[in-house]
Amino acid sequence: MGGGLLVAGTTSDAGKSVVTAGICRWLVRQGVKVAPFKAQNMSLNSFVTREGAEIGRAQAMQAQACRIEPTALMNPVLLKPGGDRSSQVVLMGKPVGEMSARGYHGGRQQRLLGTVLECLAELRGTYDAVICEGAGSPAEINLRRTDIVNMGIARNARLPVLVVGDIDRGGVFASFFGTVALLSPEDQALVAGFLVNKFRGDVSLLEPGLDMLLGLTGRPTYGVLPFRHGLGIDEEDGLRISLRGTVRESNVAPPVGEDVLRVAVCAVPLMSNFTDVDALAAEPGVVVRFVDRPEELADADLVVIPGTRGTVKALAWLRERGLADAVVRRAAEGRPVLGICGGFQVLGEHIEDDVESRQGHVEGLGVLPVRVRFAREKTLTRPVGTALGEQVEGYEIHHGVAEVTGGDRFISDGNGHSLDGCRVGSVWGTHWHGSLESDGFRRAFLREVAAAAGRRFVPAPDTSFAALREEQLDLLGDLVEQHADTDALWRLIESGAPQGLPFIPPGAPA
Repeated sequence: MGGGLLVAGTTSDAGKSVVTAGICRWLVRQGVKVAPFKAQNMSLNSFVTREGAEIGRAQAMQAQACRIEPTALMNPVLLKPGGDRSSQVVLMGKPVGEMSARGYHGGRQQRLLGTVLECLAELRGTYDAVICEGAGSPAEINLRRTDIVNMGIARNARLPVLVVGDIDRGGVFASFFGTVALLSPEDQALVAGFLVNKFRGDVSLLEPGLDMLLGLTGRPTYGVLPFRHGLGIDEEDGLRISLRGTVRESNVAPPVGEDVLRVAVCAVPLMSNFTDVDALAAEPGVVVRFVDRPEELADADLVVIPGTRGTVKALAWLRERGLADAVVRRAAEGRPVLGICGGFQVLGEHIEDDVESRQGHVEGLGVLPVRVRFAREKTLTRPVGTALGEQVEGYEIHHGVAEVTGGDRFISDGNGHSLDGCRVGSVWGTHWHGSLESDGFRRAFLREVAAAAGRRFVPAPDTSFAALREEQLDLLGDLVEQHADTDALWRLIESGAPQGLPFIPPGAPA
């Protein structure tokens, strides 16, 4: 068996995903054959592997950090919320049904432990090291009995645990101490220490607190990672930005042409794969923001309706907010609109849905000649085609099947046969997620948008989204290499948690 480590967090969004990716990139640069793993992921931000399996997009990003192809083994259980109390359960990359939170935690989750452990064992038998990511907090004592992603997997696989805390939100010392103190003696024995994330300022001012934490818990801090802009890549738990904020905090170059291009993304309920617009935000001169009011579409050069886990719910939301009428007016005026996956479906004439919402016949916005019927079988593919004279790649994750009855084809195969989507004037629709990451296609699309919007915007000729992603992953690896005790981390991965770690009362409630 190869070595292993579980990266847990004091809270959701403490930085587990990016720390895991950073450790993976640091290891692979040392010549270590490494893979990521997350037993159970709750996310609407998913990805399709080469073999047609759906996994969390964060694990796909971590696989890229490892310079390997992602597989279903890396995320055997994916939960896709469909509301406050139910989720679609995706097992080994394929949907197996809807389940309430009570039903899942009431028994189904624990029955999946065997599958999870088998996947982890297979990865550990193939790679030198497997860096596992936890979910939420390991001290969620109400869920510990059925846990398969935090201390449940650590106990069964004898993994050392590194607890990450976000100091930027405050209370990190109390969070570290409380996390350990709420675990049972058996669980505490695997918690090797802590990692501080998103620190701003002089580390020397933090060191007395770290020394006191060591004295209180008997556990060291393995590093203090400084705050860095532009590291929020492929989040999994939701939209971690203001609806009226920018997509990413990273600085981009000024526009190549005389004008910028303004993109407004409708923040529909149950938004899925909002990372589709990251490639737009990476373009110099493209300003992307998420919006939820019709007046915010007025100055937009392009409106994007993104994917959603609830197409009919999103359609109702667009109508309730007045956004639907604004989109229809834009289409009539010849102003650019792009619908992706569920966003493509709402632009059509009508939807027949007896699967997702079970509302039967629902009228769409009627701006594209498309009729959508929801199938019980989910489409999961990684297609390649041609659009606007450029090669384009993407991935499909949807139950809705589109019948295109008119308009112009959007994405075609090499022989000119339509593969997906359609276009009417300046309104485009496609089921393909990730298509805007194809650099040539993105530039051609933005030129079309600029022309339709009357903007003197020029796409940068050399923007490579793949290269930008590699730079982000290398920056994560640099943070770990420069600001963590990598020798101590490697000892954890190779040898497990130190023996004789002290018990911190009171421990888990009886």
